[in-house]
Amino acid sequence: MAITEVKVPDIGDFKDVPVIDILVKVGDTIKPEDALVTLESDKATMDVPSPIAGTVKEIKVKLGDNVGEGSVILTVEAENTAAAPAAPAKPAKTAPATTPAPVTAAAPSKPATPTPAGSYSGKVDIETDMLVLGAGPGGYSAAFRAADLGMKTAIIERYATLGGVCLNVGCIPSKALLHVAEVMDEAEHLKAAGITFTAPKVDIEALRVHKSKIVGKLATGLTGMAKARKVEVIRGFGSFIDANHIEVETTSGDGQDKTGEKKVVRFQQCIIAAGSQAMHLPFLELNDPRIVDSTGALELKQVPKKMLVIGGGIIGLEMATVYSTLGTRVDVVEMMDGLMQGPDRDLVKAWERQNAHRFDNIMLKTKTVSAEAKKDGIWVKFEGEKAPAEAQRYDLVLQAAGRTPNGNKIGADKAGVAVTERGFINVDSQMRTNVSHIFAIGDIVGQPMLAHKAVHEGHVAAEAAVGQKSYFDAKIIPSVAYTHPEVAWVGVGEDEAKQAGRKIEVAKFPWAASGRAIANGAEYGFTKLVFDAETHRIIGGSIVGPSAGDMIGEICLAVEMGADAVDIGKTIHPHPTLGETIGLAAEVAHGSCTDLPPMRKK
Repeated sequence: MAITEVKVPDIGDFKDVPVIDILVKVGDTIKPEDALVTLESDKATMDVPSPIAGTVKEIKVKLGDNVGEGSVILTVEAENTAAAPAAPAKPAKTAPATTPAPVTAAAPSKPATPTPAGSYSGKVDIETDMLVLGAGPGGYSAAFRAADLGMKTAIIERYATLGGVCLNVGCIPSKALLHVAEVMDEAEHLKAAGITFTAPKVDIEALRVHKSKIVGKLATGLTGMAKARKVEVIRGFGSFIDANHIEVETTSGDGQDKTGEKKVVRFQQCIIAAGSQAMHLPFLELNDPRIVDSTGALELKQVPKKMLVIGGGIIGLEMATVYSTLGTRVDVVEMMDGLMQGPDRDLVKAWERQNAHRFDNIMLKTKTVSAEAKKDGIWVKFEGEKAPAEAQRYDLVLQAAGRTPNGNKIGADKAGVAVTERGFINVDSQMRTNVSHIFAIGDIVGQPMLAHKAVHEGHVAAEAAVGQKSYFDAKIIPSVAYTHPEVAWVGVGEDEAKQAGRKIEVAKFPWAASGRAIANGAEYGFTKLVFDAETHRIIGGSIVGPSAGDMIGEICLAVEMGADAVDIGKTIHPHPTLGETIGLAAEVAHGSCTDLPPMRKK
């Protein structure tokens, strides 16, 4: 095997461009197009890809070095002796000092293998250039973008309205109910300010109507936008027949009732946006209306006296917030050692202090092992560290133990699309599957299963389909728990960095020093920023407190732009606001904050 020098390719007029991240180390096995280093000019951030496959033998640059066309980056022991020319640099897909956004599914127990596609020669009812399977936020965004780019576009959706799970039975109805719960909680807190109200009376039917009106208003808007773009909406369940045809079992009514009619759609290109569904525990398949998933919980058929939430993640805790405020006593059971596994533990502790009153029992390191439906309730047994000795009775049991992708439910194998055992579909950075004219986006391509990730992936897929050089190269993807208080986080967390032995600088601004937070009764909150100790660029951040989800976007932008503490702290934020705590946390990092006691000299 030959040792090959990998050099910086033609990067246009840029010279002396700094290296801001080294993405490989000596001994790494690399493939063609794998990103090696990240360069940043005053106009763009770009990755230098490997032109060959092999093993990294020596790295010739270090962080902060200035390089230009022809500079040697590293040497590779190539898998073959033919030296390859330098590959052109391309927009960075990896964040400086952050974890790259996932564009493929998590590794399955067995690798996905493509299945030979069939060939359909029967009747075709609809023909289109672009067909989008699934009309959630990712799906309708992909369809609308494709139409805007001049493609004749159709979209398949099983629900009566566009929006998928998110709009119809997920994100939007849950936020409508969470807002109601927040107002009820705030009214109670005003007692301390001398304002009292009579105890609220909950008209559950009126609350359901309120939720439905919000969903309906947004759905009407989506319908109008589809018509304006001449996107054909096909209602039903879609399943591939071959690599250019999908059969649709049509549905009708307010739900997903199948009519028995079928339609065949021929497409030139397709974007799979079929999403995911709630994971159901096998021993809870009792066909009892008192056992629900998130969709059932959002129907608000009753306000139970006692409720069990299985799973201490975001969905379960959001539903616990709603039901608790409406008067339900709640238990939570979680197999892990803590609730809300994504953010740093100090944020979760702050959240727990504000929500302790909602729960009778939080059973960590405990699993649900059986359930029995009786006339007086659902009797559940547990095992683990916090498990009660006897079975517990509940009026409602919510399964919120995660979601599973729908990759194995759409006949993808008939199109030759490779699907993993777990139901994920692997894609490249253009969201393209192993079948070149079929793309996939959203939950079905892997974690995180978030609507805002799917929207961006949908745009990339539509743009790639018309030949644009569009890539999903997000450095970070934010997460938000829309509980009370909200918890939002993005990028590299403090806990994650410490566990990895990474050198970081952490700056935290306590909301007890924020006039707006104190006025709002939110002095328990805080804003935290994480910086790389060597480059001093921000690599992550988190917020706990009201409107955390509305503010996390500024931290996302700072990470994407490679900002440091001075960039953020010298940006003038309006006062008094909760948002200014981001700038103040940056001042803490820089050592210039005057809103806190004098800092100890480093």
